This record gives sequence, structure tokens and C-alpha cells, in this order.
Amino acid sequence: MKLLLDFLPLILFFGTFKYAESDAEGSARFASEHFGFLVSGGTFAPDSAPVLLATVVVIVATLVQVGILLMMRRKVDTMLWVTFALVTILGGATIWLQNPTFIKWKPSVLYWVMALVFWASSAFFGKNLLRTLMGAQMELPAQIWQRLNLAWVLFFIAMGGLNLWVAYNFSTSFWATFKVFGLSALLLLFMLVQGFFIVRHIREDEAVAAPVSDQKEA
Repeated sequence: MKLLLDFLPLILFFGTFKYAESDAEGSARFASEHFGFLVSGGTFAPDSAPVLLATVVVIVATLVQVGILLMMRRKVDTMLWVTFALVTILGGATIWLQNPTFIKWKPSVLYWVMALVFWASSAFFGKNLLRTLMGAQMELPAQIWQRLNLAWVLFFIAMGGLNLWVAYNFSTSFWATFKVFGLSALLLLFMLVQGFFIVRHIREDEAVAAPVSDQKEA
């Protein structure tokens, strides 16, 4: 259920964009009739209507996501609040000004906020967030947790830069596809690589601990 809620806004953004893109003229007329009050001038342009409609949908979907969690009396994660704030502010600017640049910045800003949080928690508060999140499931040396934390910081910084590079060098249509599938695939790949790294160190620790245990028994 939580996984579906996490990906629902992203899926709806992409689906709405592609559907509206297939008939930009009709989408612009529909958007102008129903959401004209949201944009400066009151009229949606055909070339911007798909991303603007998708942005309206993702704002509503994120609001619904937060609302469902609150209704279920579940904790709303800090990053979800940050996501909601960013998508509302940057998405709102995109809609009002009919400029997709603002919503294109949203993934980068979110990634960089996450990088800052991971780095600052360790650098200034001596708290490894990754260890806090995963430490109950596995035992790893402190230096390994530090490496993993740093890897996430660098990964988030790189992802933010990559998103902007695609946003400024390719069409909005390509960016929307890359945002949903490309960035998600890179995140999954990075998690898999980290998984192999963690497993390798767990096995190394077990191999070191085994002879010690044997000596105690002897």
C-alpha cells in the first residue's frame, strides 16, 4: 500500500502528460475551460498544456497522498512534506507562469535537499541517517556505514545534476519519460549495487568472526 502511494503521483504525472500530449490542442481547450483561472492570462497554450495539466494532477495526487496517510493516522515522513512543499511551490509557479522550467527543477532540488540532510546529519550532529534507517536489520562497522552514507550523498548530488542536464538539453516530453523511468532505474541500480556491497562486507565480517568463535570453543 505504501509503495503504491509513493509512486502514485509519479505515475499519474506521466500518464496525464502522455495522454494530454497525444492531443495538445484538445488538452489546451479542456485546460483553459476548466483550469483557466490557474494561469496568468486564463488560457493554456497547446505547447505547454500537457506538462501544466500533469503538474496540476501531481499536486492534487501528492495532496491526496498526504491526506490518506493522515486519515490512516500514519506518520507523514519529513521528505514527503518536503516533496509536497516543492511540488506545490514549483508546480504552482509552472502553472501560473506556463513555464515548465520550475517543475523540472523539482527533482533536482529534492535530491539536493536529501543530499544535504544526509551530509549535515553526519557532519554536524554525528548521526548517520542510513544507519538509523537500516541498522536494526544488519550489523556493519562504523566506517562502512560512513562510506554508504557518503555514497548516497554523492549519488543524490549527481542525480540532481543529471536531471537538470536532461531538462535543459532535451524536450519536455523526453524529460518526463526520463524523470519517471530513467531516474527510477538509476535509483534501483544504485540500491542493487549498494546491496552487493553490503552483502560482501557482511560475509567478510562473518568470515573474520568465525575463527574467533572456533578458538573460544576450543
